[in-house]
Amino acid sequence: MLHKIFLKLLTGLLLVGGTGLPVQTAGAAELQEVSKRGHLVVGVKDNLRPLAFQDAQGKIEGFEIDLAHYLAQELLGDSEALVLLPLNNSERLSAVLDGRVDVTIAQLTATVSRSRIVSFSTPYYLDGTAFLTRRGTQNFRDLQNQTIAVLSGSDAVATVRSLFPQATLVGVASYQAAKDSLDSGQASAFAADASVLTGWAQEDPRYAMLPNLISAEPLAVALPRGVQYDDLRRAINRAIDRWQSEGTLRQRVIYWGLPDAGVPSTINLPNSPSRN
Repeated sequence: MLHKIFLKLLTGLLLVGGTGLPVQTAGAAELQEVSKRGHLVVGVKDNLRPLAFQDAQGKIEGFEIDLAHYLAQELLGDSEALVLLPLNNSERLSAVLDGRVDVTIAQLTATVSRSRIVSFSTPYYLDGTAFLTRRGTQNFRDLQNQTIAVLSGSDAVATVRSLFPQATLVGVASYQAAKDSLDSGQASAFAADASVLTGWAQEDPRYAMLPNLISAEPLAVALPRGVQYDDLRRAINRAIDRWQSEGTLRQRVIYWGLPDAGVPSTINLPNSPSRN
């Protein structure tokens, strides 16, 4: 296990409860220290509709931002006792490891390799591979013998190839390249994360996402490894389990227009400790 992460001082402009106020705050902490400090520091995305994105006024909102506010309410009794730190993909784990954040809620899939570095909560959502098409494609059968764009080197390549052996797969280097392929007609569909493609369909009426997912990938809260963080992890797990059983998570999923896959209560994460 990693040694206890020492508290670090964060300076600069951070988003406090989405207000954009300048604050100084300590880094990753145990539950008791979070309570004493009086606010939770959460690493998030700010460019991924509908999980987490900036609205017209620059406030970060979205499904994962709702979860961050719910956690602040759960742990501190105040949904606004929150510091949101926007992270790019490469920072999502390092921010936990170097103590810049207490937890990260940023489209992180719980995997075996990542679980060796950080600890994961109970999953709060099942993401997965979906298909984005130009409007007019109604179902999977319409994709047979079509050209499908996939991110080069992604896990989706093998899955799509097995489901559509007659289709032509085109590897693209980025999401923008995939969008260009759809716009130009070089590809009939793009296979990628449903959480990302949902935002595309919401922002551009020319696109539609087929309703079914062809894989399931659990998104979870990442926090530091170590017995000193057990209380924090258990508190987060209890909250997520209750939100799941009460239907709170499903309500927010529907509100934000995400595929309603839900989170099976029996799902097991790699190397996960007790959820109690």
